[in-house]
Amino acid sequence: MDNRTIIMSFTEPPSLEDIEALAKSIIDALPDGLDKYIGRLKVAVEDFPDAYTEQELELETPFDILGFYESAGPAAIGHLAAKKDRRDTLHLFRRPLLDLWCESGEELTTVVNRVILQEIGHHFGFSEDEIEMYEEDMQDVSPEFDLTA
Repeated sequence: MDNRTIIMSFTEPPSLEDIEALAKSIIDALPDGLDKYIGRLKVAVEDFPDAYTEQELELETPFDILGFYESAGPAAIGHLAAKKDRRDTLHLFRRPLLDLWCESGEELTTVVNRVILQEIGHHFGFSEDEIEMYEEDMQDVSPEFDLTA
């Protein structure tokens, strides 16, 4: 089935919950080497960034950002019992992701996967070559997730 058929088979666009479930399944399938960086990563999916984020990042429109990685600080990755509830958060923005998905013709899993890897990579200072290497590693990984069900 080609991507256009998949896009056209939806009666409604994937929901916030669909994108969150997809993102979590992708994170669960990330290469083992990334675990030391992300720890217990929390995923937050919203339609658009809030006004504060738009202003801080100097966005022209809320469609200018697909996601961003927010650190809870060094203690969040460590093993301090008092800090167990603190976690880094990966923010994803549904509407810009869906627009990119439709414009690119790629599978939604591929689009979300790329955004996740780029946000993790940029946050931790990976080179573009390192990010591409992880993207290539993940090309053959297809998390078990079906948005058409």
